Amino acid sequence: MTILALFFVMICVVMGGVAIDFNKVISERTQLQVAADTAAHAALYTREKNDAFTSSALALTTASSYLPTSIFGEAVMTSTDVKFGTWDAATSTFTANNTSKSAVQVRAKMTEVRGNPSQNLLLRIVGKDTFDIGVESVYSTYYPPCFTEGFVAEEVVDIQSNNSFTDGFCIHSNEYVSLNQNNYFEPGTVVSMPNLDNLDMPNSGFEKNEGLQTALRTGAYRLRLLNDLPNIIDSFWSAEPEHLPPYISSGYVYEVWEPELAVADPDGNKIYTGNGLTPQHFEPNTVNRFNCAGSGKITLKGGVYSNFLLVSDCEIKFASGVMLEDVVIATTNTSATSFNSPSDLSIGRDDNCAAGGGATLMTLGGFNAAASLNVFGGQILAIGDIEFAANADGIQGASFVSYGMIDGTSNMDMGFCQNNGMENAYRAEYFRMVN
Repeated sequence: MTILALFFVMICVVMGGVAIDFNKVISERTQLQVAADTAAHAALYTREKNDAFTSSALALTTASSYLPTSIFGEAVMTSTDVKFGTWDAATSTFTANNTSKSAVQVRAKMTEVRGNPSQNLLLRIVGKDTFDIGVESVYSTYYPPCFTEGFVAEEVVDIQSNNSFTDGFCIHSNEYVSLNQNNYFEPGTVVSMPNLDNLDMPNSGFEKNEGLQTALRTGAYRLRLLNDLPNIIDSFWSAEPEHLPPYISSGYVYEVWEPELAVADPDGNKIYTGNGLTPQHFEPNTVNRFNCAGSGKITLKGGVYSNFLLVSDCEIKFASGVMLEDVVIATTNTSATSFNSPSDLSIGRDDNCAAGGGATLMTLGGFNAAASLNVFGGQILAIGDIEFAANADGIQGASFVSYGMIDGTSNMDMGFCQNNGMENAYRAEYFRMVN
């Protein structure tokens, strides 16, 4: 009976050890995983604007707040456990490359080799003193499709009636989307907001908006690109290279002449005088600067503007017939109509989604087009509202991002170019766990 009792005691110890020590291992592994995930996100987020050493150090500091050395040891995560590289989604493979900013792999370990294994409480009675634990976390950057081609607003996106959206186009609001009726959403279109119960539409909305119900998604985005917009525009004044498009030379700026002065050809002959700017006022392949005086307003007269960057503090009016091709225009003006057009403004070259020819407008204020807005590989980034009236036809490759609302009224075609022609559009990287 004594021997049998001892036998049962050993069984109880082993079973108790399995329950207690395994739960302890699972708890420690969970803490390791949380720390590795948090450290990986911190490392990749920091790597965007810092070197690998600085980003790796931040990852270790972040992990240490989750993993006290009294429990997990000093070697639970070391600098060699943080590796930057690339992530191949097709094969789910991480490849180390210390110069890369697109992915990071972080590991955390409690092992005999590192001198910090997980110590058992009961299983040591039967000779199992420790367990080795190891976790891995991989984060990768990505670009949400909505920010490449679509309408994204912090506040309401208000689209009225008789609009058409083709496969791949995205409409997103961090508040809600408002629709009327007779809109068409081709399969593959996305309409998203944090809470689908907030979708604003008539009672017969799904019957009167073909494809809408299939297009609905839930989600929210931080508008990272707009958060950095003041810094981006500020860098243009001194032609810093980081944010310049490829057709602009860095380090050189050209001061645009006052509009009341004449423009001279290479021989010194006056070829234009007037109260607005024309394409001839701008130096190609260069950062052009224009400071306003008096009313703080300037007009770009009709014509084709191409291959330059303009940075200004003016309220800028685009006269009828302005076409922007391979152009970036940025203003620090904060008025609701810091960019405005009465009609017939074309942002980007009408080239059926061919490479190049795109254009970007950046403003710390708002954008307003009264009629006939055409966008072909074009982008509008605005801290204020983006408003454009009816009959905006031929939209192929459009990215509108606003910290206010986007109001698009009626009778518009909103096409999708599968990122073609948007090569020079401004985007901000987002981060997600991939392994």
